[in-house]
Amino acid sequence: MNPGLRAARPAALIAIVGAESCGKSTLARALTARLRADGLEAVCIDEYLREFCEQHGRTPRPDEQAAIAAEQSRRIAAARQSRLLPVDVVVADTTALMTAVYSELIFDDRSLHEAALAAHRQADLTLLMATDLPWVADGLQRDGPQVRAPVDRLLRGLLLGAGLGFSVIAGQGEARLQAALSAWEAWQRGRSPKPKIRWNHVCGRCGDPACERHGLGQSARM
Repeated sequence: MNPGLRAARPAALIAIVGAESCGKSTLARALTARLRADGLEAVCIDEYLREFCEQHGRTPRPDEQAAIAAEQSRRIAAARQSRLLPVDVVVADTTALMTAVYSELIFDDRSLHEAALAAHRQADLTLLMATDLPWVADGLQRDGPQVRAPVDRLLRGLLLGAGLGFSVIAGQGEARLQAALSAWEAWQRGRSPKPKIRWNHVCGRCGDPACERHGLGQSARM
């Protein structure tokens, strides 16, 4: 690809979101590596919250949530617009939307929703991690398996309420990566000159996320 052309437009953005201990970071790294192996200039943007907790030795206070969300969005935007190292694809290990969800769940604060959704609208493809992996403790990063269901419910509600499509990524091990790659390939097929396809999850007829545990990542046209 011509570097000048590549730098003239933002890189494609794959946003990986989901409840804790659902494999977001593992998938982000694996997907970035696979895209690079396929010849694309891909970068992974890590979760800023993890860096914050490691630096401060604690979880953030309510008044620090907005700055954490803004920094996550800033880092993603900077990577997409990079001129020093033109990038084809940015893989984001969470977006500000996750900070907004936890702010609502833990602090009953919905003030971050608008900005987080506005930033998330820049994503070309959203991968929502299913809650079908065993919960694993990770120091300050995780609150416990009991929060996964409410986080998943709030996240889906925000995405669907804002009309933002997503592909559910489920399965064990390599199956999760393959599901993500399938969603990426489907998004590529929907690009210009055809109108972009917006993706949403499919769960039989009930919409219960538990049903998705039997699939390998399901998506459908909206």
